Amino acid sequence: MRPARSPAELGLTAHDRRKLQRALRQTRDARHFRRLLAIKLIAEGKGPGEAAHLAALSRPAVYCWLERYLAERTPSALVDAPRSGRPRKAPRLTSKRLRRVVGSSPEKAGWASHGWTVPLLCTHLQRQGLEVSPRTLRRRLREAGLAWKRPRYVYATAAPHLGQKKGALFAV
Repeated sequence: MRPARSPAELGLTAHDRRKLQRALRQTRDARHFRRLLAIKLIAEGKGPGEAAHLAALSRPAVYCWLERYLAERTPSALVDAPRSGRPRKAPRLTSKRLRRVVGSSPEKAGWASHGWTVPLLCTHLQRQGLEVSPRTLRRRLREAGLAWKRPRYVYATAAPHLGQKKGALFAV
């Protein structure tokens, strides 16, 4: 097994160690913290395998991040690059469209309800050709700044035998 190269052979200095220590105290991202920790451990003389173990990274990852740090000499070189992420499931369901649908009455849209519920809104949007799950719809409502709540059902008249059902305490 080949002995690990010293920090001086890698070109890591005391200034690098101080920079990395400062960045470790300031970062709030766990991935960035682990990468900084691994490079700092190598700068302190630990081997890449030990640094990988202590920082919970793989050895190839440590070599990759070490190479990136040495190329730029800045802790920000170890930050994740922005990623595009997964595309939206229903891109046609915009905040503007959602506000327009929620602003209208479900009765005018042909539903026997006074207010929109998430399941009713899902069904309504499916009939318009927008396939969306209740979970996605709740998330989109929140993104649009709209609040959703479950309807509270209120009886129009009191039960005729409420006093008998609940005891003399509730008799009118």
